[in-house]
Amino acid sequence: MHDNFTEPHPRSGSGLSPIEGQANDGSAAGFHAHAIEAELEAAGIPEHLRPWLASRGVGALVAKMSIVFEELTAQLAIATMPVAGNTQVAGILHGGAHAVLAETLGSFAASLQAGEGRHAVGVDLNATHHRPAVRGLVRGTCTAVHLGRTLTTHEIVITDEDGRRLSTARITNLLRDNPAGVGH
Repeated sequence: MHDNFTEPHPRSGSGLSPIEGQANDGSAAGFHAHAIEAELEAAGIPEHLRPWLASRGVGALVAKMSIVFEELTAQLAIATMPVAGNTQVAGILHGGAHAVLAETLGSFAASLQAGEGRHAVGVDLNATHHRPAVRGLVRGTCTAVHLGRTLTTHEIVITDEDGRRLSTARITNLLRDNPAGVGH
């Protein structure tokens, strides 16, 4: 995603990536393309959506939190995230990790609704935590509440491996045209 407030992807044009060590053709551009492809595959991005993210990847936070997508459309987005590595000092899944998973799902779904030459900008995110998670994977299921031309709203339910609801979030995104000269 791109908005007027976010710097371009830090690897764009740099040829540097923490994910891959070698490019197929030895060039910086080849290195970058190979690294992004590996990142998209590791995150479970469906093959038909990879060209959409080919110049950006999924983002450093998605990779750092080990979020893996299972389904990705404007109407429904599903992803998992491990509890391990995303806990707070009490050993439970951090509330901010819930928010990261929810915002990731809602923002990706809203970006798909925005379409070519447009982008999504989050304007509201709220979450209610119902119970803690201490192990395993959590699953976020993001369902469209409203898909308009200028606004989207999605509800995200995060559950544990036993299907128990851990949190409920809602995100609203503003859909905007890309600034002149920005192709994605």
